[in-house]
Amino acid sequence: MSRDTSTDMSPERNALADAHLRATDPVMARLIDRFGPCALTVKNGAPFEVLAAAIISQQLSNRAAATIQNRVVAQVGPLTAAALARADAVALRACGLSNAKARWLIALGQAVTTGALDFDAIAAMDDDTALRTLDALPGVGPWTAEMWLIFAQGREDLFSMGDVGLRNAINRLYADGAKLDVAATRRITDRWAPYRSCASWYLWRLTDAADSYWG
Repeated sequence: MSRDTSTDMSPERNALADAHLRATDPVMARLIDRFGPCALTVKNGAPFEVLAAAIISQQLSNRAAATIQNRVVAQVGPLTAAALARADAVALRACGLSNAKARWLIALGQAVTTGALDFDAIAAMDDDTALRTLDALPGVGPWTAEMWLIFAQGREDLFSMGDVGLRNAINRLYADGAKLDVAATRRITDRWAPYRSCASWYLWRLTDAADSYWG
């Protein structure tokens, strides 16, 4: 993983990514011809809001997640750390959240308000350190951490081995549908560095993930 923590997902940066991917991988070049140019962007919203929304959306359809998030906002106000730190777990569950998600959101808010979690500090970390820091938070596993770093901080060189859609797309494109192991998958994704996030964007397009929360 890259140590570049740039958050500049501009059209110019995406054009550089496209040029690199096209030059290093003919399979990716065909995806660029089909779906390009890369339109990967940072999601709107404060870092905390994006992470809280990601926790809410886990294992839910877009529609269900949006409905529950709207209820939470109606209950506590905007998704800020202060609002969730003082939220009542019973009230959050009444919005449709599971008991675990209610606890995770409150814990996340408290971590930020007490200074235990500092998003500015995470922005200065290399990818691996940032992933470990986020993965240690309740309710934030590796996949959510990776997606947050891509879509909230604009990290350009992340590929999620735990993303089923990405793995299936690689199996389809590079192995005629056969299931590749992690080592074989990594050999493919390494050629995309330092723009593995943009390559992931193309794979999500292929797997019709445009309607996912992150894609």
